[in-house]
Amino acid sequence: MIHEARRPYYLLLPALLACDGSGATPAQSQSSSPAAAHRMRLETVPGRFDSPVHLASPPGDRRLFVVEQAGRIRIVSNGTMLRTPFLDISSRVKSGGEQGLLSVAFHPQYRANGYFFVNFTDLKGDTHVERFRVSSNPDLADLGSARLVLKIDQPYSNHNGGLIMFGPDGMLYIGMGDGGSGGDPHRHGQDPRSLLGKMLRINVSGAEPYTIPKGNPFANGAGGRPEIWATGVRNPWRFSFDRTSGMLFIADVGQNKLEEINAVPWRRVGVNYGWNIMEGTDCYGIGGCSRTRLQLPVHEYRHSGGACSVTGGSVYRGAKVPAIAGDYFYSDYCAGWLRSFRLANGSASDHRQWKIDGIGNITSFGEDGLGELYIVSQNGRVYRMAGLGDG
Repeated sequence: MIHEARRPYYLLLPALLACDGSGATPAQSQSSSPAAAHRMRLETVPGRFDSPVHLASPPGDRRLFVVEQAGRIRIVSNGTMLRTPFLDISSRVKSGGEQGLLSVAFHPQYRANGYFFVNFTDLKGDTHVERFRVSSNPDLADLGSARLVLKIDQPYSNHNGGLIMFGPDGMLYIGMGDGGSGGDPHRHGQDPRSLLGKMLRINVSGAEPYTIPKGNPFANGAGGRPEIWATGVRNPWRFSFDRTSGMLFIADVGQNKLEEINAVPWRRVGVNYGWNIMEGTDCYGIGGCSRTRLQLPVHEYRHSGGACSVTGGSVYRGAKVPAIAGDYFYSDYCAGWLRSFRLANGSASDHRQWKIDGIGNITSFGEDGLGELYIVSQNGRVYRMAGLGDG
């Protein structure tokens, strides 16, 4: 999810008034910092991790599952990082730059069926979404249970997307980058015949390996791939669903100038987020462009002050810090700040920059099984938002 040739690689990183008439308001660029907020008090999760890139938990589970880029998932249970990884597929994973084991998603019925899913790049650099089952030991996956759900060829080594997540409808959503290089040279983002540059939505609770949900825009196979849910994304490294409002937030990494955050109701079918016609609210390339039926972001910011690559987060819906309930938190990998805004009537407002101690480059955010929000850092640490402190 990096900016080619001008950014260091993202993961190892030694790296409206929408024209479709939805009524949303356009994004507002922010060249200066938003209003200063209180200090955010962070608690360090026990354990030091090797290039952590994601965190998740099964519904209602108090354990934390931390994804390490090289191909392992570690468990933190009762304040201790367990010595044996929950899953280790490092021998099958090509790791480095933007490649590796990139996320984990637990089935909504995980307690009953033990299914979880991972997204990784194989030894050839292609994307795999695979299903595993937990073993009789709840802290250990059954390696022999691996089943391929979806394989997508990658033409380049960057822009793999990487996040998988179950939505409010119980479907599995998959964020796919445009295939890499720079500027989407193959125009995957706007090509309905390609799964690259898309948000995908599949049903993994029926016939194997998956079925197509009826609501998908090309569900009947006419005009495009039936797995597609939305088009026109560049590299949706992290997205999330607000469990209260039902909004789908997608932080899409920009090209040369703009980082963008999109927010639409998750039920909206066939949204076109504009890449590579547009970068944020700007036309991309030389000359003008048509915004017809393109969804504009609710927020964008420019590459100033060291910013280079948005790290999308989540709307806080936990119980420990009620003062921030409803705030959407995000970061920028290079700039290292922590910011938030609130979404009201389709517009981002109440922009805040939170005071935090130096915690390194933020690679991801994650929610535990109880809805608390965590920050994953390239420094090998994971932090939980624990409260507000004095400035």
